[in-house]
Amino acid sequence: MIIKVCGMRDPENIRALSKLDIQWMGMIFYPPSPRYLLKEKPDNFPFSILHSPLKKVGVFVNATQEEMMEAASRFRLDYLQLHGNESPDSCYALQKRGYSIIKVFSVASAADIEKTKEYEGRADYFLFDTKCSEYGGSGKQFDWSVLNTYQGNTPFLLSGGIHPGSAEAIRNFQHPKLAGIDLNSGFEIAPAMKDISLLSSFIQEIKK
Repeated sequence: MIIKVCGMRDPENIRALSKLDIQWMGMIFYPPSPRYLLKEKPDNFPFSILHSPLKKVGVFVNATQEEMMEAASRFRLDYLQLHGNESPDSCYALQKRGYSIIKVFSVASAADIEKTKEYEGRADYFLFDTKCSEYGGSGKQFDWSVLNTYQGNTPFLLSGGIHPGSAEAIRNFQHPKLAGIDLNSGFEIAPAMKDISLLSSFIQEIKK
């Protein structure tokens, strides 16, 4: 199972995270987000931390292709996670340029799952998050049973309100296309600062 920890920014926090049994690290390139990567000291970003073996995911909201390609090159991104109203054609255009795509869908009902059909073959992964009024997530969990209606071929990550008490629910959740989980605010000391000890314990718990 892929474990992605998103909303990372602090260099020392990232170094500590890279020692855990996770595979992906997410960095947010959406300026209104409190976890925006370049919010603090943008000209002094320690690029040495990007040599981490973790796959690096850049999170974007309705960014231009040029903005995403520049960030992908500068920060050595392995995946572009699209959290806005990006069309299937725009996802495919990025794929043709050689980028791996994670398309996010905000979910509240089975009708939201229907939207994935036009993105089949236009994304490498889907990510299902809780529907809310703003971009960036609500920190709340949606009803995962809705995903029983998903019958697509694209593997997906489960997101939205996962917290230290979610381990048993994750172990019990079954779907043939479940590829991994996305962790963020439920494991934070402050925005963009993760509790490494809490993450470590949680990872051990879900891997039992």
